[in-house]
Amino acid sequence: MAFKLQINHLKSLLFFFLVLFGAESIAAQEFNCSVTVNDRQISGSSYDYITELPADIENYLNNYRWTNDRYEEHERILCNMQILLTGVDSNFNYTSEVVITMRRPIYNTNQQSLTIVLSDNNWRFHYPRNKNMINDDLQFDDLTSFLDFYAYIMLGFDYDSFAELGGSQHFRSAENVFELGQNSGVQGWGRSIGAQRNRYGLITDLRNPAYEDLRKAIYRYHRLGLDQFTIDPQIARNQILNALELLRDNKRVTNNNYLFDIFFSTKYTELVALFRDAGVETRLEAYNLLRDVDPAHSSEYERLQN
Repeated sequence: MAFKLQINHLKSLLFFFLVLFGAESIAAQEFNCSVTVNDRQISGSSYDYITELPADIENYLNNYRWTNDRYEEHERILCNMQILLTGVDSNFNYTSEVVITMRRPIYNTNQQSLTIVLSDNNWRFHYPRNKNMINDDLQFDDLTSFLDFYAYIMLGFDYDSFAELGGSQHFRSAENVFELGQNSGVQGWGRSIGAQRNRYGLITDLRNPAYEDLRKAIYRYHRLGLDQFTIDPQIARNQILNALELLRDNKRVTNNNYLFDIFFSTKYTELVALFRDAGVETRLEAYNLLRDVDPAHSSEYERLQN
């Protein structure tokens, strides 16, 4: 009898581990990213294999586990990477410009919100035929480290939208990747002076405590505002107004506008849509705030006065 009980116990343990690891194996990864490559400026039969690049990048981003968190399929981060190849040399070193967009789901709806749009016009990478792309946080590679950097940036923005300063660990990881690139001396990874609208400026500001109110506003805008819109539109709009006030106040006491410009260039059409059907008083409050904090899109915000 004791022997049978022991066997049954072992069977139960085996079933438990099969369920545990089986469930883990089918759990979705963090990203659902699509990649397009414009290679019209690249000619020559030696480079015809470049058509493999989109699938290689998608496999790299979508099949790697970037966090220890469990994602359901519908929770995966939707992103798109558009790559314009601008040149190549005989050693298969490519130059390119990239636009990265990311969306997050809006709770209680089937819709997504455009979270960030990032541009990088200074990516140089080595991509020979049959390139083996391996994730290695300790070794710099001008192709995979670029992808690592922006994967962590996207994770940081996504986590910030669900919890106050929730993306901090991912921004730290992006900073670590940047430091590897900086030490390599490769083009595009250096420190710069001036507007700093590049990798250095992006991660420097995201890691700067002076911009934490902007990051808190991202949480308030998405989680307390956008995600609650179908439940109570007025409360949601009030939270978004509070987020805009936080952005305005933070912008007044900081030096660089890069992160603010990223936010508003991504969100201005959504902001108009969110307040377009609000009451007159709420619309005018939103208009005055938006005109103050984001004068670049004032002509769009004029629609809130009608």
